[in-house]
Amino acid sequence: MPKKSKTPSVKRRSADQEQPAVKRSKEEQSDTSTLCFQSPATLFESLIQPMGTDQFFSEYWEKKPLHLQRSDPGTALYYQSLFQLCDLQSLCSQGLEYYRDINVVRCVNGKKKLLNKEGRVKHSVLNKIMSQNKATVQYHQPQRFKDELWRIQEKLECFFGALVGSNIYITPEESQGLPPHYDDVEVFILQLEGQKHWHLYNPTVPLAAEYSVQSEDSIGIPTHDIILKAGDLLYFPRGTIHQARTPAGVNCSIHLTLSTYQRMSWGDLLLDAFPSLLCDRSRREVSFREGMPRRLLLSSSEGLHTNKRLAACLRSLADEMETGMQELGFTHMKRDFIMNRLPPYCQQQLSSPSGKSPALKDTVILTFNDHMVITVEPRPQSTDDATELVVFVLHSLKNQREGHMMGDSCDDQEERSISTGLQFPLSYLQALRQLQLAEQLVVAQLQLPTQEDKLNLALALWSENLLRVL
Repeated sequence: MPKKSKTPSVKRRSADQEQPAVKRSKEEQSDTSTLCFQSPATLFESLIQPMGTDQFFSEYWEKKPLHLQRSDPGTALYYQSLFQLCDLQSLCSQGLEYYRDINVVRCVNGKKKLLNKEGRVKHSVLNKIMSQNKATVQYHQPQRFKDELWRIQEKLECFFGALVGSNIYITPEESQGLPPHYDDVEVFILQLEGQKHWHLYNPTVPLAAEYSVQSEDSIGIPTHDIILKAGDLLYFPRGTIHQARTPAGVNCSIHLTLSTYQRMSWGDLLLDAFPSLLCDRSRREVSFREGMPRRLLLSSSEGLHTNKRLAACLRSLADEMETGMQELGFTHMKRDFIMNRLPPYCQQQLSSPSGKSPALKDTVILTFNDHMVITVEPRPQSTDDATELVVFVLHSLKNQREGHMMGDSCDDQEERSISTGLQFPLSYLQALRQLQLAEQLVVAQLQLPTQEDKLNLALALWSENLLRVL
């Protein structure tokens, strides 16, 4: 922990700076993890070792599959510890349900056959279905109950700035759970136990383009034929058609999929940012408010003139963005991410502030900086003709891990808390960005007009566990 500075100073914060350490038990501190949890960047780097992060993103990300073979027995043992068959038995006693938590599937004649029962999952029944039908168990979002997966995925969500989901697949010998298919996410496969034979097809099809997978015959010869062993990692881009089978001689194969970057394209960003951008420009620019040609809506063809007029409007918007005259806001994507992501990995409640409250002379630092976003939006329920903009600070410290990636809606009180967040006048924006960029900062240095404003901002953030005194 940095020592208090006797003289005012501002140190720059890197994007992947280590989060404040959370006290853990001796048992947790002496774990055998082969991953480095010091920061989101080091976690990802250790996940894809021996490959470097720069090489991965320049040569493989969204481009082609990558198979990393691991000969280190320590890595294989660590992967095995992430999820084992005995975990499934103990988790069944916690009230898992078919469809919601678990799917039982088998690929029969190139098609997916669902073997789910109704209601709660009984381990004895599940085990019987697996052995008699050679069925695959697909366990949804195990990070809800497995602490080490929570720990991994929380860091990966900070690294990617996107939701990271997971599934466990348990497949018996000489069987296959799913037919050839593709996903609209970037996929990382961790082989936890046994072996799995993977066929990858058309890995260069652009990013989950809209095409159908009818059968294996319709997609031709696999372009990648891979055997994954315990400790291995496989990455392939979204849009890659794939299927996997447990070979003969392997009693059981268990693998974990980590998936990310769903609905994180430039198109998604435009859909979020463009409406507010257009609305703002329409208020300021009279040409955007001029009426369109008479009977345009009744016309069977809009005509070249209309196309040129709309293109000119779009071009002027693009010019403003390119020159920096218009700041883009993509509020809905930020809110969706913060509302649905994992809370920070720790073994204690974060509902009340810890440590001493800040004073003007104190040096402070933002905690859980990667779990916080700042948005500028119209004030809610504003009745003024002129829209008043305010600053919101949204965070995920109070999110419920048990509902992560399950499509569960928050209860009304929690949703109101997240959607409202901390609200400040627009004049506080510069001070908030100052805190985001600084490694540490004296409260009195905050760029706000009065001492009262500076202290109010620090106290508000401290009360939400977003700031601590060094």
